[in-house]
Amino acid sequence: MVYVSGQVPVGSDGTVVVGGIAEQTEQVLSNVKAALALAGCSMDDVVKTTVWLEDARDFSAFNAVYARHFPKEPPARTTVESRLMIDIKIEVEAVAYRPI
Repeated sequence: MVYVSGQVPVGSDGTVVVGGIAEQTEQVLSNVKAALALAGCSMDDVVKTTVWLEDARDFSAFNAVYARHFPKEPPARTTVESRLMIDIKIEVEAVAYRPI
């Protein structure tokens, strides 16, 4: 099991990605992918995600990006609207399973 803690839309320079929910979702999922790679996993190994959206009205745009990253057999997911700790639109954590 690999647990990826909440990933936020920051680039490699540590700054928040400029743009709306689509741009921030792309960055967050890129960060999730990079964290998984450190453990020898890929997005195909993700079995559960938890998503916090700053604004529920962003769900449709978020979901379109999310679906591109999980095109087949998407993981179980919980998505909630929540005020976030910094001025961002999304945070995602993931759980992956890869048998040894």
